[in-house]
Amino acid sequence: MCRGLQWITTNQFCASNPAGKLCTFIKKTKALYNITFYFITKYLVRCDRTIDQMVQAARSGKQNIVEGSAAGVTSCETELKLLNVARASLRELREDYEDYLNVRHLPIWDASHPEFASMMEYCRTHNQPEDFEPYLDYCSAEKIANLALTLCHMADKMMVTYQHQLEQKFIEEGGIRERMTAARLGYRKQQKEYIAGLEQTILQLRQKVAELEQKLRENGLR
Repeated sequence: MCRGLQWITTNQFCASNPAGKLCTFIKKTKALYNITFYFITKYLVRCDRTIDQMVQAARSGKQNIVEGSAAGVTSCETELKLLNVARASLRELREDYEDYLNVRHLPIWDASHPEFASMMEYCRTHNQPEDFEPYLDYCSAEKIANLALTLCHMADKMMVTYQHQLEQKFIEEGGIRERMTAARLGYRKQQKEYIAGLEQTILQLRQKVAELEQKLRENGLR
């Protein structure tokens, strides 16, 4: 993180599976919420309406991901909807940070900025709120705003990837209703096959009985 003009970097990578990605961007949005709270407390005046907007957007982004994850246990469709809400909230937050920088004629960092690469690397490899909070006092409003913008972009990109995976899973497996319907149909099919097997066995036994009775008659035993 930044200390003066320096950025400390380490390698911390989450699992590449969907669950790992979900865990990662939940943590990133929690860190983003804490950073936003610090930012508005230090750099915005109390009467500024932007304060409520930014807090609500940051909280909505974080909370809808958490609620979507919980809902995803039973409903892939609900999880997708809540992720879309989370993405919309983070877009609003991103616009607020961009507005803050623009009206104050502060730069939105890109690859040409000397600290851009190290900030990107730090944000890629750090996810926990405590990875960022100890260093915020050393950073200017410009740095914190660009840090928040970077986390917004990263979280959004990860959510898009995760959503595509969920959509593919929904297409292949369906939601809870589709799976329950498939289970019921499968059970009914098994029952029908079992009954058909019993009926076939009964028919074969009847034929055996008829054959035995015929032999008994031929031998004069009946």
